[in-house]
Amino acid sequence: MSLARTVGFALVYALALLVGRLTVIDGSSLALLWPAAGVAVVWFCVQRHARTRWVDAGALFLIALVGNVATGVALPAGVVLALANLVQAVVFVWLLGRWRPTLWGADGGARLSAPRDLAYLLAVTVVAATVSAVFGLTGLWLAGAPMSWLVVVEWMARQVASVFVLGTTGLWFGPAVSGFRARYGSVAGWWQATDKALRAMPAWRVAEYLAVALCSTVAYLFGFVFDHGLPLAFPLIALTVWAAVRLSTSFLVLHHLIFGAAAMLFTLYGEGPMAALADPHARAMTAQVYVVLIAAIGLALALGRDERTTLTAELTRHAALMSAVIDSMADGLSLVDADGQVVLRNPAGVRLLGPAGATSDVQPRAHHLDGSPVTAQALPPARALAGEQVDPVDLLFTDPDGRDGRIVQVSATPLPGCDGTRNAVVLYHDVTAERRHRDQLATFAGAVAHDLQSPLATVEGWSEAATDALDAEQPAIGMARDGMTRVSRAAARMRGLINDLLAYTSARDADLTLTQVDLTSMVGDIAAGRADTAAATGLPVPQVALGRLHPVHADAGAVRQLLENLIGNAIKYTVPGVAPHVRVTSTQSGGLVQVTVADNGIGIPAGQHEAIFGNFDRAHPGAGYAGTGLGLAICQGIVARHGGTIHADDNPGGGSRFIFTLPAADPISAPADADARLHAVPSTPAPATIRQLTPQAPTAAAPVRSAA
Repeated sequence: MSLARTVGFALVYALALLVGRLTVIDGSSLALLWPAAGVAVVWFCVQRHARTRWVDAGALFLIALVGNVATGVALPAGVVLALANLVQAVVFVWLLGRWRPTLWGADGGARLSAPRDLAYLLAVTVVAATVSAVFGLTGLWLAGAPMSWLVVVEWMARQVASVFVLGTTGLWFGPAVSGFRARYGSVAGWWQATDKALRAMPAWRVAEYLAVALCSTVAYLFGFVFDHGLPLAFPLIALTVWAAVRLSTSFLVLHHLIFGAAAMLFTLYGEGPMAALADPHARAMTAQVYVVLIAAIGLALALGRDERTTLTAELTRHAALMSAVIDSMADGLSLVDADGQVVLRNPAGVRLLGPAGATSDVQPRAHHLDGSPVTAQALPPARALAGEQVDPVDLLFTDPDGRDGRIVQVSATPLPGCDGTRNAVVLYHDVTAERRHRDQLATFAGAVAHDLQSPLATVEGWSEAATDALDAEQPAIGMARDGMTRVSRAAARMRGLINDLLAYTSARDADLTLTQVDLTSMVGDIAAGRADTAAATGLPVPQVALGRLHPVHADAGAVRQLLENLIGNAIKYTVPGVAPHVRVTSTQSGGLVQVTVADNGIGIPAGQHEAIFGNFDRAHPGAGYAGTGLGLAICQGIVARHGGTIHADDNPGGGSRFIFTLPAADPISAPADADARLHAVPSTPAPATIRQLTPQAPTAAAPVRSAA
């Protein structure tokens, strides 16, 4: 494949050399045009990494030597000119690899993408042309050829024009040609892709391309053929600017290649404003400088536009990504300008503090945790605007009317502006739940420590008393037995407290396994167990009445814990000697089942209906009823984790009732038939303990309201 490319480029180079030799000035060995120089640099860029590079170098030298000698150049001068062309191509490729290694034709595969690339390419072209001029013109001068500054300038002009125009064309289209097979597969694939792109292009854009091509053709004809001696070349630059600003860079490269060649041919054949110059060297040099000028102007504008488009797209992408990141933050973020104006606030910050735009919307609402207001100068944004890095600080925020207090952790960082001013980036993290949980843990730890002191003191005191009694005479054994009994009761109280603590933790943090739960069988089983316990201890057997209990979609273990606590409380908090009566009913509305547990117990003191759901809160602390004060807190945690609510109320018939909601297993309306409210009770529980409710109008249940 490498040798095939060598043959192809050799043929193109020979044709370009022949075209150049046709423009040789009479009595001189120098041509006015030398397109072979541009073909040579593209050739060597393509074959830069080929293993047979020496074959390419030898082929170029031989073609240049034979072509020059065959067209009348003496053999020594032909050798010098052939070596000058070879040196120029080698220097160009070497410098391009050193200065712009990412470009195609160097060590990379990128296209020209910025005016900086164009400037480096022009510098590489000038240096390579200078080296070839030093080598070639010095050799010709030593061989006896006449030299002048005009010859030197004309050499540089023709070499720079050829290498720059053809070199930029090759470097621009080279990546597309080298990747043609991978991208299109075949010429048919390329034609299909091109046809698709043209069909997708708006009609006005196609019309603009045609307009530029037509206007350029007409303008060059008037500028070079029908000029009537007028200097009309300079207005043609406007067409290059039009193409560079509005159309694709590929079109522009082809535009300046085609119309630059036309300008050179018109000039050589005596047409156009530059043909008025009598000296052929000056005429050719002027035309070549004109071609280089329009190519450089057009490419500089087009590459600058492409670079801006790329940067804009990249900035847009980064801005969209940054906006998405900021908008997805759980913490609030605000940007405050030098005047204290909130110019940006993400959605989390809007939810926390309201929309951006106000200058002092934070200050009236921010307080220290003790309730004292924060001065405007002490606010984190103001401190950051003063140049201070503000570490996270807890502040109490309220709504405009002073309610709905939330604890927010605020930090702020100075942000220098591009105009020399200072802005501030402020982060808001709502720590209300964390601080409340921390306070609950502190209260929790204090209550646990306090409640464990009493049984622990009992264990220690009666253990010592039992030890002393066992060391005494025989009559003290009875005292020892009494002490050990008290130790056992204290240990049982400690065990109960520990079990409640474990249940409380489970109600808050344990994973839920949701399934359909049959409340009727579960309540029947719990009631039967309570009846057995009461019968074994000689206490009045509780009477549990069941209505139809709708199935719920919940965690079976958690629901059992919930019902165990509520039914257990209903049985425990009963006047001594009175048989507990518990009534469990439910109603269903849409997707929720409302369960009511009513009793005939001692009731709840006024003002305690919400407080009893707190940790370690006991409604009757001095009434002799054992307990840790965690049972109802556990119930509230279980219901809340299922998305329901629970509250306490007074039972119209005396006692209390607890009403909670859970998700329904079958979210449909409750049946209207009153007989459907009856449900057969499982046969396992004792009939005297559990009974089914007779068909009657259901007892009015209190409306569900949020738990405290």
